[in-house]
Amino acid sequence: MSKDSHDLPGAGRRNFLKGVTLTGAAALTPAMMAQAQPPEKPAARPVPLPNIAAETLPPRADPVIQTSSGGDFMVDVLKTLDIDYLAMNCASSFRGLHEAVVNYGMNVKPEILTCPHEEIAVSMAQGYAKIEGKPMAVICHGTVGLQHASMALYNAWCDRVPVYLMIGNILDGDKRAPGVEWTHSAIDPAALVRDFVKWDDQPASLQHFAESAVRAYKVATTPPMAPVLLSLDAELQENPIPDRDRLRIPKYTKVVPPVADSGAIAEAAKLLVAAQNPVLICDRMARTPAGMARLVELAEALQCAVVDQGGRMNFPSRHPLNQTFRRLALVGEADVILAIEMNDLFGAVNAFSDRIERSTRPLYKPGTKIVTLGSRDLYLKANYQDFGRFNEVDLAIAGDGEASLPALTEAVKRLVSADHKSAFEARGKRLGQAHLATREKSKSDATIGWDASPISVARMCMELYAQIKDEDWSLVGSSINLSWPKRLWNMDRSYRWNGYSGGAGIGYNAPASAGAALANKGHGRISVAIQGDGDLMFVPSTLWTAAHHRIPILYMVQNNRAYHQEYMYLHAMAARHGRGISNAHIGTTLTNPNVDYAAMAKSFGVYAEGPITDPKDLGPAIKRAVAVLKRGEPALIDVITDPR
Repeated sequence: MSKDSHDLPGAGRRNFLKGVTLTGAAALTPAMMAQAQPPEKPAARPVPLPNIAAETLPPRADPVIQTSSGGDFMVDVLKTLDIDYLAMNCASSFRGLHEAVVNYGMNVKPEILTCPHEEIAVSMAQGYAKIEGKPMAVICHGTVGLQHASMALYNAWCDRVPVYLMIGNILDGDKRAPGVEWTHSAIDPAALVRDFVKWDDQPASLQHFAESAVRAYKVATTPPMAPVLLSLDAELQENPIPDRDRLRIPKYTKVVPPVADSGAIAEAAKLLVAAQNPVLICDRMARTPAGMARLVELAEALQCAVVDQGGRMNFPSRHPLNQTFRRLALVGEADVILAIEMNDLFGAVNAFSDRIERSTRPLYKPGTKIVTLGSRDLYLKANYQDFGRFNEVDLAIAGDGEASLPALTEAVKRLVSADHKSAFEARGKRLGQAHLATREKSKSDATIGWDASPISVARMCMELYAQIKDEDWSLVGSSINLSWPKRLWNMDRSYRWNGYSGGAGIGYNAPASAGAALANKGHGRISVAIQGDGDLMFVPSTLWTAAHHRIPILYMVQNNRAYHQEYMYLHAMAARHGRGISNAHIGTTLTNPNVDYAAMAKSFGVYAEGPITDPKDLGPAIKRAVAVLKRGEPALIDVITDPR
C-alpha cells in the first residue's frame, strides 16, 4: 500500500470505485443516461448522535440542591462500628453510599480500597480480619457483583472469618431504569449466598438499616464467626433524609465469647491428668494473640503433645511439645485426645485412602477417649457440608476454645500432684527429644537438591527466611500443602502464620495475603507470601491494588508451571487404569507459553525480579525486595521451582 493510502484511510477503495463508475458511464448512451438519472431530492438532514458523555452527568437544572442523603446517615452508622476499610469494585447500585463515603465521610473510617474484582475484595477482607481481629467492609454490585464475590465468600464461611458484606440493589420495580438495572437487581439477592453467610437482611428504612448494620457487626464477630450480608436499596442510599432528628444509631456492645460449662471442664481435666499419653489437637483455636499463650500454658501444665492443624497460628513451631509432624504416631499412641476448635475432627484422627477404592480406618486405638471443645457444634448449615464426616466422641463441650482454656488449665493444675509432675516431666523430655529429631530430619531433607535448577521449594523457603528472620515478619499466605516454613522457621507469635483459605478455593492466596499485609502495615511488620502460580492466574490484578494502595508485601511466586496437585491426581488416575502418564500435562500445566510473572507484576506497578532459575541468584534478589518492602511498597519474585 502506498504512503498516500496510509495517510488517507480508504483512499484505495475510493479510487477503485471511482474508476469503475467512469468506465461504466462511458459505455452508456446519453439517452440511456438521461433515463437512468434519478430526480433530485432535497439533502437529508443529519441525525444527531446521542451525547453519551452528557448522559452520565447530573441533570442541568435540579430543582433543589440536596444537602444530605441516606448514604450520609449510613456512613454515620458505619463510623460507629470501627470499620477502617471498605473494599469495592465501583458500581452504580451503590453510587449513593460510595459518594457519601468519599465526600461526606472524607474517605476515612472507612477508607475505600479499589479492587478490580469482587473476589479480590472479599478475600482481602478475609486475610485482614485474621490478622487485625476485626472485619473489613466490602460492597458489591447487585446480583452480578455478588456472584463474582461468592467464591471468596464461601472461603470466608468455611474459614469462620467475619466479613462485613454489603450489596447494592433496587427492590422496587417501579424505580428501576430499563435494561441493566433489571438484570442487576433482585427481590431476594442474598438467596444466592444464604447457605454460606451467618445472617443477612434487606433494610426497608434508614432506621432499619441502623439497627441491622449494628446487628450484622455483632453477629459476624460473635463466635462462631462468619460473614454477614446487608442488601442496600439504591433509593435508601440516594434520597434526602426527611426526618433526620428521628433517626438514632444503636450502641454496639461486643458479645463476651461463651465459656464452657464448669462441670464439663472439670471432667475433661480429670481425663487429661489421668492419661498416659494425652494429645491436644487444634485447628481454628487462636482468635487473638492470647490464644497461643493459653494453649502453651495448658500443654506445659500437662507436658503433653500438641498437634497444630494450622487453621490459625495456635502453637509455637519450635516448642518442644509441638509434635505436628508426628501426628499419625501420636494419635495411635493416645489414650485421651482433646480436640479444640476442630473443623474436621474425623480427618485428623482417621486415615483415608482414595486409591482404587475409597476407604478409611481409625488411627486411634480402641478405648481412646476423645473430647471436643469449641463452638463448631453451635452453628451448622445443611447444604454446604464443610464440617466434615461425623466422628464419635466421649465428651463434647460447647464453648469458645480460646475463652475456655484458662478455666481448663486451672482445673488441670489443681489436680496435678507431685507424682504427676514427675511423670509429666519425663513425658515432656521424651517429646522434646522427638521434636528435636523431627526438626533435624527436616533440615536434612531440605538439603536435597539444594543446588539444583529448577530451584527446590525447600531452598526457596529457606533463602526467604534467611532475609527476614531478624525482622518482625509475618507469613500471610502460602501455596497448597507447603510445610517447609512450619517445619523450619521459628513461628513464635500469633501473626507469624495467617491460616488457610477455608474452602480451598483457588484465587484466595494473593488477595487474602494483601489484606493481611494491609493489617500488618499498621503494626510495622514485614509481610511475605509464598504464592502459587495457578492461584495468581485467577486474580492477577490483586497486584495493582497492592501497588495503588502501597501495601508492603513480598510475593514469592512458586512457579512450577502447573496446577501440580491436579497433575499428580491425573498421574494416579492414569496409573490406575494402566494407560501411562504421557498425557497428564494436558489441562494441568501452565506452559506454551510460559507466564512471566515478573513482567506482569511490573505492568501493574509492582517491583519485580525473575524468572529466577539459578538458586545462587535467589538470596540477593530477596534482599533487594525486602528493601522495597521497607520503603512501603509491594514486590514480587518469580522463582522457577521444582513441583513441590
